[in-house]
Amino acid sequence: MEKFIFISGGSRGIGRAIVLSQAQKGTTFFVNFLRDEESAESLKAEVEKKDGKVVLLPGNVGDPEAITSIFEEIKKHTSRLDALIHSAALGVFKPVSQLRVKDWDISLDVNAKAFLVLTQAALPLMKANGGKIVTISSLGAQRFTPNYGAIGISKAALENLVRYLAVELAQYKIHVNAVSGGLIDTDSLTHFPDIALMKKEFLSRTPGGRLGTPEDIAKVISFLLSPESDWIYGQTLIADGGYSLF
Repeated sequence: MEKFIFISGGSRGIGRAIVLSQAQKGTTFFVNFLRDEESAESLKAEVEKKDGKVVLLPGNVGDPEAITSIFEEIKKHTSRLDALIHSAALGVFKPVSQLRVKDWDISLDVNAKAFLVLTQAALPLMKANGGKIVTISSLGAQRFTPNYGAIGISKAALENLVRYLAVELAQYKIHVNAVSGGLIDTDSLTHFPDIALMKKEFLSRTPGGRLGTPEDIAKVISFLLSPESDWIYGQTLIADGGYSLF
């Protein structure tokens, strides 16, 4: 049976790893990306080598009108969506006391509001057959992380949204969950102030003994997309190498 998966922020980092982990014959991916067309085309080529299909959908999911356009395009290809994954994230790295209103709005728009609007847009394609909805959170949603307030606060809103949607959509056999990683080794780390110090601190208290990789998170997402996770509703699964145990 053919499978249809939408993913935001799917061309790089964790999103890319998720797509590649699911790539196989019979699966069509609707991959949203913001600017990096080269990475998106590269991902498409890799998926096609595995006999999967990719429809590339550029656009800023922080803009509800862009989401409307994206789903109009999706409906040209299918009347059913089996999974929605929100991997896109955006935000500035500075103390909360120094945030501009614009900084606040960008983080909330892309990290939390987009998940709501994406889910609402996907519902007509998922209600009849059920499916899986998964988003990416972070430890900053639950604990203080220096210079991470704009993103951490938006991720806290995201996790609460997961709980509400999980209850409301369970009647349609739609499962809504999130995955929260520790320090994941992606290009985005270069934007952190004092990243060398942060890595050292993370490694000193992580039982797993290393940074996380996009593939680590993709494996957890694969579980949440599988039938084995059918008894899980509204949870944020923590996959951080044990960092949060201390």
